Amino acid sequence: MTSVARAATVAIVAGEASGDLLAASLVNAMRALDPGIRFSGVAGPRMQAAGVECLYPVEKLAVRGYVEVLRHFVEIVGIRRALRAHWLRERPDLFIGVDAPDFNFSLEADLRRSGIPTVHYVSPSIWAWRAQRMKKIRKAVTHMLALFPFEAPLYRRAGVPVTYVGHPLADLLPAQPDRLAAREQLRLPSEATIVTLLPGSRESELREHARLFVRTASLIAARRPDVLFLVPLVNRTTRVLFESALAIDGAPGLEVQLLFGHSHEALTAASVGLVASGTATLEAALLGCPMVITYRVPALTYRIMWPQRRLPYIGLPNVLAGEFIVPELLQDDATPENLAQALLNLIADPLIQRRVEARFAALRTGLRQGAANTAARAIMPLLARRT
Repeated sequence: MTSVARAATVAIVAGEASGDLLAASLVNAMRALDPGIRFSGVAGPRMQAAGVECLYPVEKLAVRGYVEVLRHFVEIVGIRRALRAHWLRERPDLFIGVDAPDFNFSLEADLRRSGIPTVHYVSPSIWAWRAQRMKKIRKAVTHMLALFPFEAPLYRRAGVPVTYVGHPLADLLPAQPDRLAAREQLRLPSEATIVTLLPGSRESELREHARLFVRTASLIAARRPDVLFLVPLVNRTTRVLFESALAIDGAPGLEVQLLFGHSHEALTAASVGLVASGTATLEAALLGCPMVITYRVPALTYRIMWPQRRLPYIGLPNVLAGEFIVPELLQDDATPENLAQALLNLIADPLIQRRVEARFAALRTGLRQGAANTAARAIMPLLARRT
């Protein structure tokens, strides 16, 4: 009698909106190779649309920095404990942690010790800070999927199996961004000076950045009344936070258009952008948007994290270029006056804009590696070993 092979089961955890996008692309690529794979875990809307059973919503883990994590510590630890118990009992054939290293590495280590292979998708920034995490990674991760070319040699030297897959965003976004088409789609004037503001996707980021971004926009508008501001926001909570900042700090006549989502269209349409550091800066670069990068965190978080840095820049476009190609104004330097002046300088200099756009085009070409398909092919042999 011929036995029928059971469907493979994959546990997967993403920790924020950008991880939801990466995970959904990976799930779709794996399903193209084996339509019977079943996925469950911590999932956002894109993952759920790809067929991932949601055990917890991704928003539960979307906190950043020591202070923010401490505030949600009990709930986060409870979720991790519940997931660990669930998967040690149900025993998936594979675990995939997508970003969220502080949450996922501990979970991966426990599952791997029990014999479950673990994949981590998106190397943490060991090249930027906290390089001591490599020892923990070696114990937790069966296979690392790296998004940037300079990361793979670091893991090989440490004895961690690794595959450089490129960045999924470079594959998902247009090879040639079309500013005029984006403006037409958003019903914006074709010749307008447009500044896109991306204050972040987390509530904690909006609490730090919303009033800062509104004050910056008000200073720009005072000197350039013709400027139109676009603000893509990911959900109702972040929109309410930004609307509150507008009510408090918005100058009379400030022309701000709030969007639900549509960040890619807003970045493509922009003349320049003000972008909170994180994956959004890479999105802006891939979409050819000259930008100023900023970020603020609670003072205690900054005092703990900043001395651990290993590079002079934190924005992904600068990290990938190996030099400052766009300005970074962080923490105490991130004042409305400094940010407004940096953006006005960029608006006033089309030559610099074109140079930045050319550098971004080169980055985009280098990162287009068919990431989701490459990652899926690297993962499938681990599933093939199941009993």
